[in-house]
Amino acid sequence: MESPLVIDGSVSGSGWSDLAWTEDFVDITGSPVLRPRFRTRVRMAWDDKFFYVGADMEEPHVWGTITEKNAVMFEDNDFEVFIDPDGDGLDYYEFEINALGSIWELSLPKPYGEGGVPVLGCNLSGLRSAVRVRGTVNDPSDEDEGWSVAVAFPWSGLARFNKESSTPPQPGDIWKVNFSRVQWRHEVVEGNYVRIPPHGTPIAESLNPEEQEHPEDNWVWSPQEAVNMHLPDRWGEVVFSETS
Repeated sequence: MESPLVIDGSVSGSGWSDLAWTEDFVDITGSPVLRPRFRTRVRMAWDDKFFYVGADMEEPHVWGTITEKNAVMFEDNDFEVFIDPDGDGLDYYEFEINALGSIWELSLPKPYGEGGVPVLGCNLSGLRSAVRVRGTVNDPSDEDEGWSVAVAFPWSGLARFNKESSTPPQPGDIWKVNFSRVQWRHEVVEGNYVRIPPHGTPIAESLNPEEQEHPEDNWVWSPQEAVNMHLPDRWGEVVFSETS
């Protein structure tokens, strides 16, 4: 790219609108029967300093409750990015953001199913992120159009997760990446959105989302064939090209 993309939450402005969209997200299981209720898609780009990700999400009821940095963000509706630069399924990075712009960064030395314990607060120095809401947040009295997320991931921070090749990548390099949208069912109680809580072990007692029984949807770019984002071998492949 000739100039950096603007990170203000919009993914349709100058520079962003020239980028191709991914295909619409599908259910995490890949089942065509479980078609997502709302559209989600992503744009990507890169330059010598950043890996850019822009996501657009249709959403008639935009809400969020978490304002604390590095809180357990998937307790709200959120957008998530998973990056495994060397594709070995180990020591990978995860980013989550809600509609209030609150973020959580963590990494896993190996997937939860293999005994992985998350390393919390793996915040990348120089990371930039923003959210833009098309409507009003936390107002059940009206319907919204949706929300979008723009993130610039600095290569300098991602380099620690890449043991096999160079960072920034070279044209033709391939990284394992996936994107997820967590969409909770909700109720309106006394004029406020209230998330329908999970069953079983409370989230606060277990950071592993696969140990929960959730009344929520999980929509993804690359289907996992299971309700489990932590299967890195099933993530998509991003090929870095000199042209968009």
